[in-house]
Amino acid sequence: MPQHDGRHTTETTHRSVPSPGGRIHLAEQGSGPLVLLVHGFPESWYSWRHQLPAIAAAGYRAVAIDVRGYGRSSKPVATDAYRMLHLVEDNVAVVRALGEETAVVVGHDWGSPIAANSALLRPDVFRAVGLLSVPYTPRGGPRPGDVLARMGGEEELYVSYFQRPGRAEAEIEPDVRGWLAGLYAALSADTMPAPGAPDPHFVGRGATMRERFPAGWLPAWLGEKELDFYAGEFERTGFTGALNRYRNMDRDWEDLATFDGAPVTQPSLFIGGGLDASTTWLADAIEAYPVTLPGLVSSHILDGCGHWIQQERPAEVNRLLTDWLATLPA
Repeated sequence: MPQHDGRHTTETTHRSVPSPGGRIHLAEQGSGPLVLLVHGFPESWYSWRHQLPAIAAAGYRAVAIDVRGYGRSSKPVATDAYRMLHLVEDNVAVVRALGEETAVVVGHDWGSPIAANSALLRPDVFRAVGLLSVPYTPRGGPRPGDVLARMGGEEELYVSYFQRPGRAEAEIEPDVRGWLAGLYAALSADTMPAPGAPDPHFVGRGATMRERFPAGWLPAWLGEKELDFYAGEFERTGFTGALNRYRNMDRDWEDLATFDGAPVTQPSLFIGGGLDASTTWLADAIEAYPVTLPGLVSSHILDGCGHWIQQERPAEVNRLLTDWLATLPA
């Protein structure tokens, strides 16, 4: 386990480093073996604000990035600039720019498949992988766009809703703060719609997502200050870069054909929320971990927790992360 003298754990430093798509902004705390933290949608490096000091205090160099298209990172114009292969290249570029040879990579939401594919495609760089909220599902099956289009029945799954350029932007960008507040509340344990209420993961024909969001209150983890930060980032950047991740799912399926069914063999960790659709809908993927994640060290479902697990339950997630990091070979 890394030794740490207690210095350099409280101050977060920010900088941007070169990447194939331009530059990647990162926030950093601590020293020691590198742990790269990759956020999801619609988030930011800031989503790891509780983990940076905890991982640094445990003796690691904790680095949280703004994924390409978000925050202070570059936002290429082309939709296909957000394919998975390019996001893996960004992660490798960050490791190299920090003067490191290897890193542990940890991702939440979309960051989870970005982290898993980073480990799958570049095992020489990523020596272990932590997956939060979204289980690992190897590439395979029919084209994702075709599968997702059938999932909604009379309604439309949010992923399909996001895939048409400009449509979600037209809903979100006139009121970024209100939309974010509603989405965060819709997927948080203490504010999500009651069982039997219309599911916010689906959109009625001709409707908008926000029509199914809770209104008028915030989840316990999200104060006005935190919401202001997220809203300020997306008001400045817009949502196209973030949404372009969804618009590359079929392209990823084509790009990764040679990895069909491939397991991620490095030491791994999974943490999911018991009330998160990402966990319940993909329960079969979790059951398949002995085959798909043969290096799995531990898997945890946090009872009564929603989707934003490292923000909803920071102390518990920090403990699980640092305990797992301590098991990894130096």
